[in-house]
Amino acid sequence: MSASALLIIALVLTGLFARSSWSDIRNHSAPQITSATGLYFTLNDMDAQLANQLMFGTSSALADDRSTAAHIYNQRRNQAGVYLRDLSVAAQGDPVAEASVAQAIADFGSYEEGASHALLLGKQKAYAAGKTDPGTLAAYRSTTDLMRTRLLPEADQLVTANNIAFNTTYTTTTDKLSSARIAVLAAGLLLTLILVTLQLFLAVRFRRLVNPALAVAVLIAIGVSITASVQISGQQEYLHGARRDAYDSVVALTRARAVAYDANADESRYLLDQPLAAEHEQHFFDKTQQLMHLPGATIRDWDARSAAAMNAYRANQEDLPFTGFFGDEFRNITFKGERKQAEAVVASYQVYQKDDRRIRALATSGDVTGAIAYCVSYKPGDSNWAFGQFDTALQKLIKINTDAYEKSASGGAGSALSGPLGLSGAVFVIAALAVIGLRRHLAEFPPFGRESA
Repeated sequence: MSASALLIIALVLTGLFARSSWSDIRNHSAPQITSATGLYFTLNDMDAQLANQLMFGTSSALADDRSTAAHIYNQRRNQAGVYLRDLSVAAQGDPVAEASVAQAIADFGSYEEGASHALLLGKQKAYAAGKTDPGTLAAYRSTTDLMRTRLLPEADQLVTANNIAFNTTYTTTTDKLSSARIAVLAAGLLLTLILVTLQLFLAVRFRRLVNPALAVAVLIAIGVSITASVQISGQQEYLHGARRDAYDSVVALTRARAVAYDANADESRYLLDQPLAAEHEQHFFDKTQQLMHLPGATIRDWDARSAAAMNAYRANQEDLPFTGFFGDEFRNITFKGERKQAEAVVASYQVYQKDDRRIRALATSGDVTGAIAYCVSYKPGDSNWAFGQFDTALQKLIKINTDAYEKSASGGAGSALSGPLGLSGAVFVIAALAVIGLRRHLAEFPPFGRESA
C-alpha cells in the first residue's frame, strides 16, 4: 500500500506542477511579452504619425492625410497607455521590473508633452508640406530623440527581459518534468517489484504458479509506469511546440513588425527633416538590415542582393544567406502554410523597399511634395499601399504561429492534471487487486482466518 501511495503522490505532484507551469506561461509569461512587444510597436507608430502630421504642414490638399495621422497617433497613444498599465501590474513584486516600467512611464509622459508642443508650433507657424518651420523642426528633433534614445530602448529591454523570463520558465519546467519522469518511473518500478516479489513468495509458499489478481496488478503497474512516462514526454512536447516552434517565431515576427514601422517612420523623418536626411536614410537602412540582414549590402544594392538571396533559398532551402528577424523565422518554419506565408512576407517587403527608392529619387530631384504624396498614399502601387500589403502578410504569418502556440498551450494545460489523476485511479485498482490477491491466502493464517474464531 505504501508503494501505491508513493506512486499516486508522484503522479499527482507532477500533474499539479505541470498545470501550475502552464498557468504561469499562459497568464503571465506570454502575456507580458505580448504587452512589451505591443508597447514597442505602438511607440514606433506614434512617432511615425507625429512625423507625418508635421510633414504635411498646413497644406489644405493634405488635410485628410493629416487628420488620419492624428487619429492613428491618438489611437496608438491610448494603446501604449494600456500596455504600460499591464506591464506595471505584471511587474509588481519585482523591484527591477518595477523600476524599468516606471522609467518608461515617466519618459512616455515627457514624449507626449514634447509631441504636443511640436504640434502646437506646427499649427501656429502654418508652413507648406515639405517646408517645415525651423522652430517646429527643432521641437520635433528633441521629441523624436527622446523616443529613439530612451523610450524605444526601454521598450525593447522590456521585450528582452520578459522573453528571457519565458525562456527560463520553459527550461526550468522541461528540466523538472524530466526529474519527475525519473521519480514516477522509480515509484512505478518499486511497486512492480513489490508485486512481483509477492507473486513469487506466494508461488513458493503455496505452490501456485500464478495469482491472477496479483498478475493483473503487475501488468497494470507496468502500464501505468509506461503511460506516465509517455504523458510527461507529451507535456514536454507541448512545451516545445508552444515555446520553441511557435512563440520563438511570434517574438521574432512581432519585433520585426515594430522595427518595420520604425523604418517606415524614418521615411517620414527623411522628408520632414531634410537637413538630417542622410542620417534618417541610414537609420532606415539599419532597420532594413535588422529585418533581413544581407552582409555587405548598402541601400543602393539591397534590392538586387535580397532578390539573389531569395533565389538561392528557393533553389536550396538549406541555403539561407540572410539573418535578422526574417532569418530567425525562416530557420524556425514548422507549421502548415508557414513557409509559403514567410516567402510572401519577404516578397511584399521587397516591393515596399523598391517604393522607398522612388521616394528618395523624387526628393533628391527636388520634388519633395511629390515624394510626400507618394510616401503616404494608399493608392494601389504607391508606398503606403505596399507597406500595408507587407503588414497584412506579416500579421497572417504571426497568426499562424500564435494559433499554433494556443493549440499547444491549450493541449498541454488540458492534459496536465487529467492524465495523472486517471493514472492515480489505476493505482487504486492495483492496490485493490493486491488486497484481493492476498486476502485468500491470509485467511489461512490466524488471526485472519476462521481458526482464530
